[in-house]
Amino acid sequence: MSSGKTFGPVRFIPGAGAGKYPHSNSVYVEDAGVLIDAGAGREAYQSLLDGPGVRELWLSHWHEDHIACIDMFDHLPLRQMEIEAEPLSGLEHFIDWYGIEKEEFREYWRKNLAENFHYRPRRATRHFSPGEVIDLGSCSVEVIHTPGHTPGNLSFFFREPGVLFMGDYDLTRFGPWYGDRDSSIELTIASVERLRKIPARVLLTSHEDGCFEETPEEVSERFDRYLDVIDQREGKLLDYLKGAPRSLADIAAQCIVYRKPREPRAFFEWGEQAIMGKHLERLMRLGKVICEGQGYQSID
Repeated sequence: MSSGKTFGPVRFIPGAGAGKYPHSNSVYVEDAGVLIDAGAGREAYQSLLDGPGVRELWLSHWHEDHIACIDMFDHLPLRQMEIEAEPLSGLEHFIDWYGIEKEEFREYWRKNLAENFHYRPRRATRHFSPGEVIDLGSCSVEVIHTPGHTPGNLSFFFREPGVLFMGDYDLTRFGPWYGDRDSSIELTIASVERLRKIPARVLLTSHEDGCFEETPEEVSERFDRYLDVIDQREGKLLDYLKGAPRSLADIAAQCIVYRKPREPRAFFEWGEQAIMGKHLERLMRLGKVICEGQGYQSID
């Protein structure tokens, strides 16, 4: 596996499978031995443990594709946001934080998390404070609270090399994820807009290519396309809600997010309903959609 690019002391570690879910990219700070997120793959992390060494593990947020290899670092200090301690405290709490209620789907996730993501409870040894600046010796890093994707979601700005790790605000064509129980479309938009204003020369993200060294104009276009996915989803939903009331199951069957039916249903059907549910909540707050019984309808 390629060790990725380095920017001063900051090394980008590409995840297995081209950084696509169920894997994620990581960031490693040389000399300090700090690793951010643990979803790139066991081979990549073993080479770090065998070579320069890892002294501390940081988490950008609690999702399974960022903790799949966390068991390799059981002997090391773990730092995360305190607000996100609960999903790491037990399997049922983890599933609760996604907002998964259907028992059939919960059973899938129990098995999936245990078998494919090596889930087991873990407690952080330290917690981040939003806005704190940590001196790592080789560079300083600003801890930026960027909620929306998750309540305690973090981004990290390495000041001296001008490197910004944005985690799951990944600028992919799929667009933002905000389907968790406590996710927020509005906070997602606000966090992404905040990140685009940070004077970074390199952007690193958790998925796919995940490493952007582009002109300010090209970067701005990436941010625009990424946020535009939210409007596209919302526009398609509003079009579908014209006329007869539609149930959430009807809406999910349109596959506005995932474009076509996919398996396993416990992942894709649930995810489709979760994201569309967030849009419905937002549109009702904006007075663009009403709910009568179990049906949703747009207001012309």
